[in-house]
Amino acid sequence: MSRAKGNIAEDLACIFLDENGFTILERNFYSRFGEIDIIALKDDVLHFVEVKSGLDYESAVGNLTPRKISRLVKTGYIYMKKNSLDLDFTHDALIVTQKSIEFIKNITL
Repeated sequence: MSRAKGNIAEDLACIFLDENGFTILERNFYSRFGEIDIIALKDDVLHFVEVKSGLDYESAVGNLTPRKISRLVKTGYIYMKKNSLDLDFTHDALIVTQKSIEFIKNITL
């Protein structure tokens, strides 16, 4: 997927989160381990959100690999430490397709 298509999916994801009561704190946070697409806050819980898009749900969610999730988790810890945060947090995914946006809570088990 091109960076431009990724940016469009992230923009749609931010609109979705905003409409559902989240406050967007940061986009595209980078560490040496990887990137977090969106960092948002809702009800005193920090959400590290990975955005995946595709023509359909299966193709988008298929790109959510164990390696990608591991990098998301490590980068989340870096963000917490860098900002001296002591909040509850979760790692989530937003799946963006042409027909829908689906929020998946807690993608780590």
